[in-house]
Amino acid sequence: MELHLPKKYEALRALDRGQAKPPRQARVIIQFGNQTKPNITEYIVSPLPSPKSHIVKTFKGEKPVQFDSRPITAAEYGHIVDILVKISNKAHKLLFETTGGFSFSNCSDRCLTFSDIAPRGLGPGERRSWIMLQKFVEGYFIHPIGFEVLINHQDLDPEKWTVEKVWYSSRYFDSVEELVEKYESGKVEKVKLPDHGDDDFFSTYIPRGYSNTPTNIHGPKLVEPQGPRYYVDHNFVEYAGWSFAYRVRSSAGLQVFDLRFNGERIAYEISLQEAIAFYAGDTPAAMQTKYIDAGWAMGTSTYELAPGIDCPEIATFVDLYHYFDTDKPVRYRNALCIFEMTTAMPLRRHFNSNFQGGYNFFAGLENTVLVMRTTSTVYNYDYIWDFLFYLNGVVEVKVSASGYIHATFFTPNGLHYGTKVYNYVLGNLHTHLIHYKVDLDIAGRENSFETMDLKFVNFTNPWSPKDFVVQSKLHRTEHKTERSAAFRFGKKFPRYLHFYNPSEKNKWGHQKGYRIQFNSHAHSVLPRGWREENGISWSRYPLAVTRHKDSETTSSSIYAQNDPWEPVVSFEDYIRNNEDIVNQDLVAWVTVGFLHVPHSEDIPNTATPGNAVGFFLRPFNFFDEDPSLASRSTVIVRPGQDGKPKVQRWTPEVIGHCVTDKPFFYNGTYAGV
Repeated sequence: MELHLPKKYEALRALDRGQAKPPRQARVIIQFGNQTKPNITEYIVSPLPSPKSHIVKTFKGEKPVQFDSRPITAAEYGHIVDILVKISNKAHKLLFETTGGFSFSNCSDRCLTFSDIAPRGLGPGERRSWIMLQKFVEGYFIHPIGFEVLINHQDLDPEKWTVEKVWYSSRYFDSVEELVEKYESGKVEKVKLPDHGDDDFFSTYIPRGYSNTPTNIHGPKLVEPQGPRYYVDHNFVEYAGWSFAYRVRSSAGLQVFDLRFNGERIAYEISLQEAIAFYAGDTPAAMQTKYIDAGWAMGTSTYELAPGIDCPEIATFVDLYHYFDTDKPVRYRNALCIFEMTTAMPLRRHFNSNFQGGYNFFAGLENTVLVMRTTSTVYNYDYIWDFLFYLNGVVEVKVSASGYIHATFFTPNGLHYGTKVYNYVLGNLHTHLIHYKVDLDIAGRENSFETMDLKFVNFTNPWSPKDFVVQSKLHRTEHKTERSAAFRFGKKFPRYLHFYNPSEKNKWGHQKGYRIQFNSHAHSVLPRGWREENGISWSRYPLAVTRHKDSETTSSSIYAQNDPWEPVVSFEDYIRNNEDIVNQDLVAWVTVGFLHVPHSEDIPNTATPGNAVGFFLRPFNFFDEDPSLASRSTVIVRPGQDGKPKVQRWTPEVIGHCVTDKPFFYNGTYAGV
């Protein structure tokens, strides 16, 4: 269950005109398995909190949800464990000898576990999963043992599930029995992993190696000398001119609604839509891995945040509630945090030299920013989701990647698809792509979209006619239809992406606008139209601009993972009709991401520096001047008549003993020594 959003015009009538709020509704998804024709049905239930009615929710084009596309549940996993017990019992000796004493069942401290791979098959209507066994130690994701098995679990009777293939010692077998027979008779090369011991601690966080940092001294910490400067009321937040509402939907995660600056709406919705990680490899599990994370309930994987590590100790921590594959709501404590921080970088500054060893003035404004953060730990990977709100009307939307790499058993051929990161362990290359919906409403709902680039011009120099001037000139392209505003990966991408209101101008006669600025190294993960690529057709475009439709609320679905071949939500359908986007309510769909070729420094975990991507929303003639001028944290220093610096400030100088006991000091002179 999760909140079902009202139609946009209904919400705006209440937000902007004070009319009645639309009824609160729930989206409820039920699996009906125990019947002749099993199905998965979505309902819209209303009104909350005391529902009296429900209707069946349909998808664009009335596409039915195939039962085989359903996300996997705890009940199904229970049966998968049962068949793995049977498989591992048959291959007990092989597994025991390969791992140096590990087994899948009847084990104490030497247990095996598993990771399952998706999509579950090679075409629609299938439900068969490659599963690889791993040592169950801390960080088991990077402890593959080289045993992978393909289980067909399509039948609703788990007793009828079958093993279709087994992979061991770089060879394929048609059954566990065949593998065991050939193992016992010496017809297959035996794999022998190093004995369990210190060797297995490489995946832990336990410190090792030399450090000259004193261990009895804490590092720097963030403080709020007089308490927080932001306001949180349930899911509503205000900070320095900004206001917005947020939610974390169980399917796909963090969303911001009704984003305003000084009361003026900039965006109706900015929301995470999907995250994928498509892999390559030599083992069957590796070459099959194409993770589409909304299908794993990415939004419910919002686990507790640690003060001082995930968020500053001073942050406001918020509990989240999810209802997914459960009999009652589950509370995730401290799963979202909100805090203001200094970036230790000025927002603006200037030193105005007099070029004689002194200065005319110095002025600067510290850069503080409000951060809203949550995480998704989808099995091995940890995504850190951030929204950052700056004093100058800029919003940054960012994802940082951490957690364990998805690793498979090392084979020499595997080096074409990754890096050896430990004995018998290959870190497989993969591409992360993240999709966002950005429903901008710039000075109203009627917006247009243009791109801006530079072209060289060559003309006679007016003050030296025998010479020529070559310089850059602005080249603007107005995009009038959805197709022309869908930019493909691999094609030249414009440098300025400008959304503006054609009928609203700032003081200087420019149309009020915002632009999207990318921080991304993304590229497409499969050729267009190749099998699973149909389920992620949004990934063809770093940017696509469409007309807003209430029937086009999301670009993906929880069913895409297990049926990417015939997806129930196809983003390509949103731009296929090529509608007019001039002076319309526009939605920008943004894809960011990066290629990750694992390396030895990803052990034990991928680190966040260099692994953060996202985009900025930046005002472009929306204001008459920089709106951060409203901040009273500005400091100006001018030389006084007596030669001493005169400091002008609009906030108290005393910060607080926990920051510094030294008063503000500025000299401004420079001289030879």
